[in-house]
Order: sequence, then C-alpha cells, then structure tokens
Amino acid sequence: MNIEEFIVVEGKDDTTAIKRAVHADTIETNGSAISADTLKRIKLAQEKRGVIVFTDPDYPGRRIRAIIEEQVPGVKHAFLPKEKAIAKNGKSLGIEHATNEDIRASLQNVYTPKRENVKWDDIPLSELMRARLIGHPESKKRRDQLGSLLQIGYTNGKQLQKRLTMFQIDRQQFQLAIEQLDQEEHHA
Repeated sequence: MNIEEFIVVEGKDDTTAIKRAVHADTIETNGSAISADTLKRIKLAQEKRGVIVFTDPDYPGRRIRAIIEEQVPGVKHAFLPKEKAIAKNGKSLGIEHATNEDIRASLQNVYTPKRENVKWDDIPLSELMRARLIGHPESKKRRDQLGSLLQIGYTNGKQLQKRLTMFQIDRQQFQLAIEQLDQEEHHA
C-alpha cells in the first residue's frame, strides 16, 4: 500500500510499525501534549496531501484525536481494535504492537493510493548549501527558522531535503522563504 496522506501517530515506535506495513509518511505527536508546531505541521499536511489520524486505542490516543479533530477539520481516522494492539507480554497497548496485516486492514477503507505520476522536484543539495542550510556554522539556526517559516518543523541537515519533498515545497516557496530569512538576518 502506497498511501498519499500523512499518517499521524504518537511516537517513533508507531512510525516504525507503519513503515514496516505500508509506504507512508508519518508525523509524530510525541505524546498527548501536542505542541503548536506539531499542529501547524498537521494543518499543512492536511492542506497538501491529507491526514489520517492513527493513534493508540486508549485514553491518550482518543485525546490526541480530539485535539487534532478540533484544530484540523477534515482529517480522516483509522482505528485499530484494542485486542489487535496488545503487546505479546500483555503489559502495553499500542499501534507498535500490531501486525502488518492489522495495520493494513485498519487503513484499508480510509487511505488514498499515492499518485504515482506526480513527481516532485527535489531541491538539490547544492541549493541547500548555497542557502547556508547545510555545511555552514549558521545552518542549524537557519534550518530552525526555515522550518518555522514553511511550517514543516525543525529537521537536521540530512532530513531537510526529504522534508521539503514530503510537504511539496516547490522552488518558488523555498526561494521566497530563503529571501525572507536573509532579510531578517540583514536587519538583525
């Protein structure tokens, strides 16, 4: 299954389970206290490609769903039955414990197949270097500022190109953001 939408999960272990079962990009909430930055990223993801909320079948998972539903109208929801989310030792509950088949079954009726004919232009590494986003003493700070401007969140140098592609940031949007960064730097 190649999934068009971003899948919102609670943490890294859930992302690992999703990527084991399907081809999809994920956004992690890192717990039930969803940050404003994470909500901005989910809103942008909803605008660009759509969002499927796929959280654990427990109280924190329901709380995350409710917050996202209130802040980002129109998201889709995938549900995993509680009995399919129990760890083998019976002591914990979560998406990360589900089988690949159960994850696919939960997503089956809500996902959109990825549009294979859409090729997104990667912004080349040489352009990221020229913009002082990688390989420069100020890179970390500039990536942080860029992530805020574009609402894609902070990313390290290795992941920046992938994140720009995931959120379908085109060259024009990228250039405008870099010009704004340069202007702010110049006036600081």
